[in-house]
This record gives sequence, C-alpha cells and structure tokens, in this order.
Amino acid sequence: MTAAPDFTLPASDGRTCALHDFAGQTLVLYFYPKDSTPGCTTEARDFAALYEDFRAAGCEVLGVSRDSLKAHENFRAKNALPFALLSDRDEAACTAYGVIKLKKLYGKEVRGIERSTFLIDGQGNIVREWRGVKVSGHAQEVLEAVRAL
Repeated sequence: MTAAPDFTLPASDGRTCALHDFAGQTLVLYFYPKDSTPGCTTEARDFAALYEDFRAAGCEVLGVSRDSLKAHENFRAKNALPFALLSDRDEAACTAYGVIKLKKLYGKEVRGIERSTFLIDGQGNIVREWRGVKVSGHAQEVLEAVRAL
C-alpha cells in the first residue's frame, strides 16, 4: 500500500476538502475529464445512484476535475449529485495522483485527465486504484471493493 497524496481543494458545496478531513473513514476519490460530457455525466450519476450504499459502508465519495466551481455547481444541480465535486484548476491533485495524460482528441494531442478512481482507507493509504476507467459498471465495482475492505 502507498500513502495517498495529500490534497486541499475547494469543493462545490462551499467548503475546502483535504485528505486529512476523511481520516478514519474510507474515501473514493474519482478523477474525471470534464463536467457535463456524456461519459462523465454517466459516471457521476452511477456514483450518485449508489451513494447511500457507499455511505452505509462508511465511505465518502468525491469527484475531481479541472472544471471551475461554477461549472461543478451547475453539474451537481443538474444531476442532483449528493456528493461534492472538487475543483483542481492548477492540476496539483491531478499531478500528485498521476492522472494527467496526453490524449488524442480529434487527431490532436491534448493534456487531459485520464479517468481514474482511488480507494483510500481510513489511514490514508491507497488500497486500490483503477486507471483508464471504462464507465459502464465501474461505480458498482468500486462499491464491491469498498464492501470487501
């Protein structure tokens, strides 16, 4: 197990979230490319649909992207997301977790977030990670991993 990189980021619910805020509880930290895009919307809705199951398992869920807080607020409201979205405008957390990649977009290389999820235990260790995530069934797979802890 490796220690999860610390982060302190502004959240869509008006607070600032840091890794140490979740000491003693399990945390799902998922990084996604962009608010209001098809894959990211599906992923967020899937985590939202299972949110009460995550909470029942003693786990919090947080989404992270480079979008602004205003974009996050709109995305959360439109999709009734029960969890906070963190804004990583300067890519500090994205870089620390190694999720910034060169990707192809319409034949051009662009820097972007590789869809990735990290399962962090109550001691702040990464116990499981998923990189290059395919959205279909992902939230359920993460929930099963949380329950297996």
